[in-house]
Amino acid sequence: MTASSASASFRKLGASDLEVFPLALGGNVFGWTADEATSFAVLDAYAAAGGNFVDTADAYTAWIEGNKGGESETIIGKWVKARSNRDDVVIATKVSQHPDYPGLSAANIKAAADASLRRLDTDYIDLYYTHFDKPEVPVEEIIGALDELVRAGKVRHIAASNITPERLQESLEFSDREGLARYVALQPHYNLVSRDTYEGPLQDLASRTGLAAVPYFSLAAGFLTGKYRPGTTVDSQRAGRAAQYLESERGQKVLTALDEVAETHNAPIPTVSLAWLAAQPTITAPIASARTVEQLPALLAVADLHLTEEDLTKLTTASA
Repeated sequence: MTASSASASFRKLGASDLEVFPLALGGNVFGWTADEATSFAVLDAYAAAGGNFVDTADAYTAWIEGNKGGESETIIGKWVKARSNRDDVVIATKVSQHPDYPGLSAANIKAAADASLRRLDTDYIDLYYTHFDKPEVPVEEIIGALDELVRAGKVRHIAASNITPERLQESLEFSDREGLARYVALQPHYNLVSRDTYEGPLQDLASRTGLAAVPYFSLAAGFLTGKYRPGTTVDSQRAGRAAQYLESERGQKVLTALDEVAETHNAPIPTVSLAWLAAQPTITAPIASARTVEQLPALLAVADLHLTEEDLTKLTTASA
């Protein structure tokens, strides 16, 4: 795929003025399974293919011994500065899980945003998510703080991740009533073998209110790449999580359906998995990460693969 053909497939992100590539590049591996040099190479290859949507969080990668959180943001910031391409990249990051900035109090949101801006070495964040909702904090306080960031020019648009339909609706209603910044996107856990969290009330609300969905775990920790099979061993930090899907009848049915559809289109299995997700209502851009440049082409190809209704029905039925 060339950059020019990629630009033709950009999608509008909800009610925002952002236009994004139909695959968001996950930054959770930067500073974890991909060191800085490898991360730069992956980012370069993604951008060269026309990609412009990079997803990270202030907590990435605090779970690694010796890390403090923010390593992914720092790498992305260094890359953007080195390539002088800030205006060409839509950067999404998140607040609430950094060890030094936990929660969603107004003071914490604003302090965490400033810390993210420093690590990203930028004046603004394109899309700022509440990473995990904190029901003990009133939506009025959360939205109020986010609105201040937008008015200050530090954040262009706001979004929510890991939130209930009830809290999401309450947030949207408050924004509308008070004329404050309003969520434009939602980041749910959603893929072919994990459909229950998003499908139903949350997806219906996103559809009614014009929210763009940008799902994470789009490839189910690697299971939906097709490399996890009975009797095989995969060298990956996520092998344990991905392998659990093999134990279910649903997982086996999905693999069989993916094999059949992939053969029909002569396409890689990860591409088919992402194409099913991209075709679902409200979905703007699935998130997928690559720890090597070699893993990228199968992810990027989602922009060009259009599944038939028969393909979609086969996969949807297998994953029911």
